[in-house]
Amino acid sequence: MKKLKLEELGRVDVATFKSTTKTPIVIVLDNIRSMNNIGSVFRSADAFAVEAVYLCGITAQPPHREIEKTALGATESVQWKYFESTHLAIQDLKQNNYLIASIEQVQNSVSLAKLAVDTQAKYALVFGNEVMGVDQEVINQSNMCIEIPQFGTKHSFNISVTAGIVLWEFYRQLHK
Repeated sequence: MKKLKLEELGRVDVATFKSTTKTPIVIVLDNIRSMNNIGSVFRSADAFAVEAVYLCGITAQPPHREIEKTALGATESVQWKYFESTHLAIQDLKQNNYLIASIEQVQNSVSLAKLAVDTQAKYALVFGNEVMGVDQEVINQSNMCIEIPQFGTKHSFNISVTAGIVLWEFYRQLHK
């Protein structure tokens, strides 16, 4: 095996990426504190070619040096929009027929391991604050809550790790 060089990866440029068909997912960041987490989510959004990232509440917006440290330019390729509150973002998404799936530990959550993604639907995946998680009001507005199975002593993953895990599973099911 030989490690591939950048020019051997067959990546598209930003202009081409913007015109390609996207995975029918919008990522919603509900009051994310860490700009490194925001940048990492942008990078995953680019990797899985999602439609957009919605930045809500206290979530910082590009351009910002701290976001770019981990985004590595993905803020230029991925469409994004800012909302003063996650509630407003959810309203906008529901009006556009997105299913709202909050990633949170709640009663009657759906295990990511047992999730059956509807390949005809559009999804908004809500990721919550690093300390407080997804706001209860947002959970109340959600069509479902998804929980990632965990087997250690900690009760959560970092938000950027969570986004990568969940996006991969959605992408895998949507692109069978």
